[in-house]
Amino acid sequence: MQPAAAPTDAVSLDAIRAAAARMAGQVVTTPCLHSRTLSQLCGCEVYLKFENHQFTASFKERGAFNRMAQLTADEAARGVLAVSAGNHAQGVAYHAQRMGVPATIVMPRFAPAVKVDNTRRFGAEVLLVGDTFDEARLHGLALAAERGLTLVHPYDDVAVMAGQGSIALEMLAQVPALDTLLVPIGGGGLLSGIGVAAHALRPDLQLYGVQAERFPPVWNALHDGARACGQATVADGIAVKSPGGLTVPLLRQHVQQVLLVDEDAIEQAILMLLEIEKTVVEGAGAAGLAALLAERERFAGRHVGLVLSGGNIEPLMLAEIIHRGMVKSGRLVRLRFDVRDVPGTLAEVASALGRLGANIDEVQHQRAFSSLSVERAQIEVVVQTRGAAHVDQMLRDLQQEGYRVERVA
Repeated sequence: MQPAAAPTDAVSLDAIRAAAARMAGQVVTTPCLHSRTLSQLCGCEVYLKFENHQFTASFKERGAFNRMAQLTADEAARGVLAVSAGNHAQGVAYHAQRMGVPATIVMPRFAPAVKVDNTRRFGAEVLLVGDTFDEARLHGLALAAERGLTLVHPYDDVAVMAGQGSIALEMLAQVPALDTLLVPIGGGGLLSGIGVAAHALRPDLQLYGVQAERFPPVWNALHDGARACGQATVADGIAVKSPGGLTVPLLRQHVQQVLLVDEDAIEQAILMLLEIEKTVVEGAGAAGLAALLAERERFAGRHVGLVLSGGNIEPLMLAEIIHRGMVKSGRLVRLRFDVRDVPGTLAEVASALGRLGANIDEVQHQRAFSSLSVERAQIEVVVQTRGAAHVDQMLRDLQQEGYRVERVA
């Protein structure tokens, strides 16, 4: 998509303040709250900006609204087009519906179903084209030219960046003590807007961008790197292969450093926010916490603001992350028993596990598919436990009772 032709200095504090005034009553002023538990775990004061509380569960509707609120009457009548993996699509579709503006949204074929369904629910025409954002983008460009539609770019547009910058105005008003912000980066529109606003008000404030290790184009641009992009990431909202032409100069000016986080770290952060803060975030929304957990020493003693940029995650993916997290923490474990193949043995194993406080989740009783001798059987059980220490104690107790048992996973 081609960005709006405008100099980067058009993204100014005045423009961001004007955007905030324009958005009053149109988007949610989300809370920015202190997390006592995360602060203790990370060794710094942690404040969470809950952009997943927006109506479309993402910050994207700020920039989308600010851009669309400035359409001419002719542009509004002809309609708008956006290309998005999901969150920008929902923001554009939602506000287009409210404004009575026709909206066409082009999304990759493998965009999360929850984001596709929500976008359609807002009345937009949704076209699923290509396997990647870049393939969808090319189709969107051609379609916009063919139909005479106004492009609403997801990040490389000064009005969009100004809208996103309103987050910084809110955070610094809500928590004046903040001295560091950790912000996820896809194309760079969010952090560009935040950087302009934050440094206009607080030049000493440190800004860090966070990218998924599998999609590091902004890291490459700012660090003269040549890391390749992967095929997919749990942080699909920031899986952008090409940063913005307008955003990169602003990022160079305002960002202290870009940090990369791997998939395991993002999954862990999603689960921690769910368990500790009782809030659902998508992969991109958890990237800041993932970086903070990985870089505790860098941020020790600071007052750190994390932007939870969105909460649109597929329920099945969230369920899988929870399941994997339980396995990694030892709260869900697979045990293998080598037992005599006689009546009542399975009941004895179940009884022993119950006495030790394990709750059986799954059982497999193998005779034929086993290398054991014919008079013995193999029982595999998946059990819920209280954690790694409980598992270790349980294994010791079982072995002392004479069971041949090992931990499989």
